[in-house]
Amino acid sequence: MGELANCPRCNALFMKEFKTICDKCYKEEERDFDTVYQFIRKKENRTSTVDEVVEATGVKRDIIMKFVKEGRLRTSIFSNLTYPCQKCGEPIKEGKICENCTSEINNELKREQEIEEVEKANKIKERKHSTYISEVTSRKNHR
Repeated sequence: MGELANCPRCNALFMKEFKTICDKCYKEEERDFDTVYQFIRKKENRTSTVDEVVEATGVKRDIIMKFVKEGRLRTSIFSNLTYPCQKCGEPIKEGKICENCTSEINNELKREQEIEEVEKANKIKERKHSTYISEVTSRKNHR
């Protein structure tokens, strides 16, 4: 059984099972989807950008981008429907961050890993060196 929740769109109480919004908002969202889809499936509108679709249909930008993120509007068919990268804001067609930001994050992780490996190697050398010194020191003290 679902849990009781407030709809993030209208704040109404609803049973949250499979949907993340209430039935009323879900129906509105489906009408919005139909409106958008009817517009962009026309041959002359297939290359429309999100802003052009907003202007032509009256559907909110964030709702259209949600349809793209969910894969309901495929960017392989509607090539100019994009949404912003969560890190830099560049337009993307899939995922959460663009290729440049992904590369940047991967490079940073590699640098951090290399630093950790160097620090670990230095600690191991330090332990070996200090252990050797303390053994020599303890032998001198026992004579």
